[in-house]
Formats: sequence, structure tokens, C-alpha cells
Amino acid sequence: MTNQLSYDQFSAETAQLISKNAFMTTAHGGKINTMTIGWGSVGIMWGKPVFTAMVRQSRFTKELVEQSGEFTITLPLANMKEALALCGSQSGRDIDKIAAAKLTLANSQAVATPVIAAPGLQLECKVVFKQTMPPESLDTGYQNKWYATGDYHTMYFGEIIAAYKTI
Repeated sequence: MTNQLSYDQFSAETAQLISKNAFMTTAHGGKINTMTIGWGSVGIMWGKPVFTAMVRQSRFTKELVEQSGEFTITLPLANMKEALALCGSQSGRDIDKIAAAKLTLANSQAVATPVIAAPGLQLECKVVFKQTMPPESLDTGYQNKWYATGDYHTMYFGEIIAAYKTI
């Protein structure tokens, strides 16, 4: 069962839930991968609701997003700490994280990439802009704290084309 949400409804809830971590899922060529994200934001860009997700260069998810041009965000309302921990510490290149975390997928409404079938807020996004972080533009303190290995993020601005709650 789903309940479609307006921007006003999902933006505040997304801001509250993202700090508890979320699943970012993408798919291409028969491969589906999900990863844990704790950084992201919702806003209005180019007159549209947008979710900005940050994905490191080394991640398998980045390869799939580059090929598919879309992703889904699942912000769980239930306790999914174990699944989030596994999906944030393993690579989809090495294991099937969906199976290993005992997650179930559900068809999305507007994109080809599925959502995680769990009670939560679902955002379906189409990439409309991407930018890899230029190291010279980043505060030195953040450089040292978050990017000591040089594995910078690409920021994906995904137009939110469907937003709803699953129960």
C-alpha cells in the first residue's frame, strides 16, 4: 500500500530521517545494488523537487547510476540497523547485498530501479545533473577529515518524480 506525498510532506520527513541512514538503490543491465547513505538533501532546483545524493568514486553504485541515470531512496521507518550496516560495509561487486541483508525489493512507480520493500518513505529519482567534487574547492578541514584517501564524491541531483510512503 502506498500513499503519494507532496513536496511539503516529504521534504521535512526526509530531512529528519536521513540522519538515521537510508538505502540508495540503482539498477542496470540486470544488476541491482543498494548502499547505505547518511548524507543527502532535499530541495528545489530548476523549479523541481530534487534529492542530492553523494556517491564515492570507488562505489559499485556509482557505476550503475552512471549507466542507468536513476536511483531510488528508501528512508526506513522500521529498525533496519543490521541491513543498513551490511549495505554500508560491503561492496555489491563482491556480494549480492540484497540477499545478504535479507531485503526484499518492490517495483517502483516511475523508474526502472526498484525500491526496498519496507515501511518507509520512498523517493524515485531521475538524474538531472551530476558533479564530481573538485578537491581544490573543498575546505581543508573537510579534506583532512573525510577525504584523506582521495576517494571523493560525485553529487547526483535526482529530480524526485515519485514520492510516497509504503506501509
